Amino acid sequence: MNLQLLRPATALPLLIFAALAAVPFIASAFDQTFWISFFARIVIYAIAASALNLALGYGGLVSFGHALFLGLGSYAVALPAFHGVDSGWMHLAVCVGVSGLGALAVGVISLRTSGMAFIMITLAFAQMGYFLLVSLKQYGGDDGLAVAATSRFGPLDLGSPLALYGTAWVVLVLVTWWMARLRLAPFGMALRAARQNARRVNAIGLQARRLQLVAFVISGTLCGVAGMLLANLNAYASPSTLAWTVSGELIVMVVLGGMGTVFGPLIGALAFMGLEEVFKGLTEHWMIIFGPLIVLMALVGRRGIVGLLEGLGSVSRAKTTVTAADVPPRPVGEA
Repeated sequence: MNLQLLRPATALPLLIFAALAAVPFIASAFDQTFWISFFARIVIYAIAASALNLALGYGGLVSFGHALFLGLGSYAVALPAFHGVDSGWMHLAVCVGVSGLGALAVGVISLRTSGMAFIMITLAFAQMGYFLLVSLKQYGGDDGLAVAATSRFGPLDLGSPLALYGTAWVVLVLVTWWMARLRLAPFGMALRAARQNARRVNAIGLQARRLQLVAFVISGTLCGVAGMLLANLNAYASPSTLAWTVSGELIVMVVLGGMGTVFGPLIGALAFMGLEEVFKGLTEHWMIIFGPLIVLMALVGRRGIVGLLEGLGSVSRAKTTVTAADVPPRPVGEA
C-alpha cells in the first residue's frame, strides 16, 4: 500500500470525499433533503475556494474580487433562462466566456500593480460588477433574479438536487485532481517560483506576470463554473453574490484549510461552513464566537488545517523511526 495515502493530510481528505459521496444516499434514507442542499453548497464553495487557491496559494495573488466571477457565473444561468434558454451547454458556454473574459480584463489591469494596490483594484472591479447588476432593474435589480429554467444537459437536469449534487461532487473531484497534477507540473512549479521571487523567474526567461495572468484567468473561470452551479442550487441569482464579504469568505476558507495545498480549500470550506451552521444553531450572536475561533485557528496553524495534519504525520513518523532505532539488532544465527 502507498504510505502517502496513510498520512493524515491525505487520508482525511480522501475520507471526506467518500463521506460527501455518501451524503445523498444517507439523506434520502432518512428523508432529510436539507442535508443534500447544505452539503451541495459546501461542495460548490469548495470548488470556488480551489479556484481562488490557484491564484492566491500558488500564484501569491491576494484577490479580493473573486466574488465577481462567482456572480458572473450565477447570472450566466439566470439571464439566458430569463429569455427562455434552458440549454446547459449554452449556460456553460456563456459562463466560461464571460468569466474568462472578465478575469482577463481584471488581471491585465490589476497585475500592473502588486500588494495592497492589487487587492484594492480587484475589490473595486467586484464592487463595479455589484452596482452594475443592482442598476439593471429589468432583471430584478437588488432583488435578484429567479432562475426561470435550470441548466439541462440532455437528460441531466441540474434543477434536481441529486443531479446537481452529483455534478458538483464530480467537478470538485476533477478540480482537486487537476490541482494536484498542476502543483508538480512545469507551469505550476514556475508559478510558485514567481510567487517566491519574480525577478529570478524573469531572469531565466520566463515572464512572471504572464504566468500569473494565465493562473488568474483560469482561477476566475473555475470560480464562474462554481457560480453556475450555485445559481442552479438556489434557483436564484442575486447581486449579493458579488459582495466583498463573499470574496472575504473564500479567502478565509483557503487560509483556514491551507494556502497552496491541494486539499486545503475542501477542508477549509467544510470547516468554515460547518462551524457556521453549528454556531447559528446555538445563538443568534454566533459571529462573536466564530470570528475569534477563526483567528485562533489561523494563529495556531500557520499553514492551516492541512499544515496541522502534516505536523501530526511528521510526529508519528518520527516516533516510528525512534522506536525502530531503539530495537537492538538480533544476533546472527538466532531464530
